[in-house]
Amino acid sequence: MHVDYLANIPSPAQGVWQLGPIPLRGYALSIIAGMLVALWLTHRRYVARGGDGEMVWDAAIVAIPAGIIGGRLYHVITDYDKYFCDGCNPMNALNITAGGLGIWGAVALGGLAVWALFRYKGLKLGPFADAIAPGIILAQAIGRLGNWFNQEIYGRETDVPWALEIYYRVDANGDPAPLNGRSTGEVLATVHPTFLYELLWNVLIFVLLIWLDRRFRIGHGRLFALYVAGYTLGRFWIELMRSDAATLIFGMRVNTIVSVVVFIAAVIIFLMLPKGRESEAEVRQIRPGRLKAGSAEAAASGEGSTEVSAGEKAHGAAGGRTALKKPTAAGEPGNTTPEQPGSEDSK
Repeated sequence: MHVDYLANIPSPAQGVWQLGPIPLRGYALSIIAGMLVALWLTHRRYVARGGDGEMVWDAAIVAIPAGIIGGRLYHVITDYDKYFCDGCNPMNALNITAGGLGIWGAVALGGLAVWALFRYKGLKLGPFADAIAPGIILAQAIGRLGNWFNQEIYGRETDVPWALEIYYRVDANGDPAPLNGRSTGEVLATVHPTFLYELLWNVLIFVLLIWLDRRFRIGHGRLFALYVAGYTLGRFWIELMRSDAATLIFGMRVNTIVSVVVFIAAVIIFLMLPKGRESEAEVRQIRPGRLKAGSAEAAASGEGSTEVSAGEKAHGAAGGRTALKKPTAAGEPGNTTPEQPGSEDSK
């Protein structure tokens, strides 16, 4: 007797639920869940490296909106024909609830925002980039579930046992509504679940990053470069399996070309960056230029100034006392900089 141990993967009957007047979209919930997991993991890892956990929340404030804008811009630019054509409504380019966020643009613009923040604060970006790398790839894995709810990002038709069933969805009037409708139960096609392939690949890269970081104590931004290289390597072969409409350059999907270019750049950057990992003191160290700026601001507000008047110096000398104390190193008595909690690495 023949027994099928694997069956086709069903798509969700619907991707949107109504909570009164509020629509709850599976795509948005997946993205939000991924962000929360990434923030939690990044906080643990950055503190373990010696960083200030508050910087994670500061980075989130600038990175999340910048990432959403960058992701949408990349999608609209690479799929411009969906929004700027005869009969198209260009205003739909602003409707992110219908899906369409490019990870390339999200990481690029979000990363640029974080770089600007750390430069303003005078802190090293490398330790934070290495701390966030596993969180980003795990967030991407969780976010891919949103494509499952939307019945998008799938591959060619196939009859493999784990094929994904694409349902015919309609709205309340019975009109076709692939995104917002509900399934009639009719299967339109069985396809390669490329969203699932990428999800599993991302989880694999996440595990490898955690292991490599613990085993070799990688720092200076090299772990982030490994994340980029690992993700683009998987994205390349997964793009070759996809059958949805895409912008082509020289007969190739644009994301395939971008994957190759970014992979090469990531490998070169990984090889150029120094080996080893920053000490906790280096992670907390502020650029001298920023220290001077901070001292000037403090002096202007009358706080934290170490300057004394000529009369005070003379009085200190006459009384055999020293008006100025020698600065102490971090962790020694008299230093007001608190030690950051954390272990050698995340658990």
